[in-house]
Amino acid sequence: MTETTAQSNDSDCSTADSDGEVAREIAIVSFERKRETAEEIQDGLADDYDRIDILEYHGEVFEEHWGAYDCFVGLMASGIAMRKTAPLLDDKWADPAVVVVDEELTWAIPLTGGHHGANQVAHDLSTMGAVPAMTTASEAAGKQGVESRAKALGAHVVNGDSTVATNLAVLNDELGPVARLDGPRAVLVDDDVTVLKRNAEDGVVLGTGSVSGARAEQFLTAWRDALDAADRSPDDVEFVATATRKEGEEGMLEAARELGVGVAYLDKETLLEFEGPTPSRSKELIGWPGIAEASAIAAGREHELLVEKRRHDDAVTVAVGR
Repeated sequence: MTETTAQSNDSDCSTADSDGEVAREIAIVSFERKRETAEEIQDGLADDYDRIDILEYHGEVFEEHWGAYDCFVGLMASGIAMRKTAPLLDDKWADPAVVVVDEELTWAIPLTGGHHGANQVAHDLSTMGAVPAMTTASEAAGKQGVESRAKALGAHVVNGDSTVATNLAVLNDELGPVARLDGPRAVLVDDDVTVLKRNAEDGVVLGTGSVSGARAEQFLTAWRDALDAADRSPDDVEFVATATRKEGEEGMLEAARELGVGVAYLDKETLLEFEGPTPSRSKELIGWPGIAEASAIAAGREHELLVEKRRHDDAVTVAVGR
């Protein structure tokens, strides 16, 4: 059983549908007099989303387009957005996220769907000067809820009702790492167990290690070279996997953000179970196996190594697994 912690580095509004596909479409709802600000938001977020439309506000605009977008950004008073969207809300796992922002881009306030895109959109708006007002408990406490962990692992939550209990455990530091079970298996779980399922069917995982302080560009060069060797592209990457002792490596996190993926941290016991074929001195010196290969094998869906460990600049190691 593999156990991981995960950190999301996505900057998108991603929601997985029943087939596991990730959609990234938002609508900015604006009064005509605020059109210039709406276009500023559209331009500012264009690189992070597949589609951004501007809809002119009228009384039924939310109702007419409900379900057509993953997120609505209401360029209006929060009271208007609340009154118009409240009667449409049905299921937090199916409803689009709703964020409001003022014309001066001072505040970005997630109203609904905080864990399902609204918090991320508010965070993206902070790059334009707006202060994101997160009120979901885990984010307010500076912790990562299970929905965010799922996103970091390229997965989605299967049994949404469980997240009330598991996010409470996150707040109390009681949840622990995500446990992976390889199938075919039949699993009986209680209502307070959240089940995650991968989105992609044939993606790859980048297993990586580094010297302390390695730069983002060194990670990116190493990762792209390894993907070329595997005849894969950055779009094929589900997430980056590494060892728990590498948590906090800013260069790695910055590179993962650039690639648009999350980072999963695997514990020592898991990595020892999936040790790779290339000898590593770290096992003799500190008892850890070679991080790159072990991470790629352990985190891959098939536990299969596509590209053995490669080194770049004597700073970053990388292997590709699936």
